[in-house]
Amino acid sequence: MKKLCHYISEYMGLLVLAAALLALILPNVLQQVPTTVINYLLGVVMFGMGLTLNLQDFKIVFSRPKDVIIGCLAQFTIMPLLALGLARLFSLDEALALGVVLVGCCPGGTASNVITYLAKGDLALSVGMTGVSTLIAPFLTPLLTWALAGKSVNVDVASMFLSILWVVILPIVVGLFVKWLWPKFTEKAIDYLPAFSSIAIALIVAIIIGANADKLMEGGLIIVIVVILHNLCGLGMGYLIGRILGLSEPKKRAISIEVGMQNSGLASSLASLHFANYALATIPGAIFSVWHNLSGTAVAYLYRKK
Repeated sequence: MKKLCHYISEYMGLLVLAAALLALILPNVLQQVPTTVINYLLGVVMFGMGLTLNLQDFKIVFSRPKDVIIGCLAQFTIMPLLALGLARLFSLDEALALGVVLVGCCPGGTASNVITYLAKGDLALSVGMTGVSTLIAPFLTPLLTWALAGKSVNVDVASMFLSILWVVILPIVVGLFVKWLWPKFTEKAIDYLPAFSSIAIALIVAIIIGANADKLMEGGLIIVIVVILHNLCGLGMGYLIGRILGLSEPKKRAISIEVGMQNSGLASSLASLHFANYALATIPGAIFSVWHNLSGTAVAYLYRKK
């Protein structure tokens, strides 16, 4: 069982890609699943993240605050501004532009720590950045979305804040609490958690793409290009920031990966909860979930070779 879970987590990118392709082939099956399931699946992923975290992971915030601040500033400036710039450059319609902006305004992705480890980056910095960016996301994600998309779309900042608390922060806190109560059980469960998170993310992608398969097939190429550029530019600019500031190679890699890999599942969840009138707003997050796992694996390989 452990070996199977290891393969599932190691080949997460291919699993998510297979789920997306299956959703395009059999959309009718997945259209029976209500999109509200996305929030519960994301909660499962965040609960797993809480089980793997401990207070030691946040020591870096106090021992190396400069590195974490640099990383989080890069996270919440580069990706939102790239999202807005790409949406305007490609003249995306309102719903798709909103989806891209939501992806850009979300915290770092849950797979970024694994990718940083594979890339021989600064794992402690990566974990610290993921934790801090996730904790401040309830404040920054709604505010940034309002600032960048609020002129064309009604953004309820308070409602988004509460949603992130319920869907992201609460499951993480519960995970930490369970770990504190049953440490031996948690230690055994950790071997299986990455696989369960991978399956949950694959299901999120499948549900979203299945629900919008027809529209995606009609005009999906542009949004795929935008998502790829968003991710690759984020990876490149994250590394460039580290280089400009004279950071060590492992730190540059960690910041690059943290900036480029977003919690795109959260973006899709927020789109389905708060922007039901803009159905296509869920699509960029789903495509990002597929792509950034593939690009992350490739980037880890390139960094490791370097």
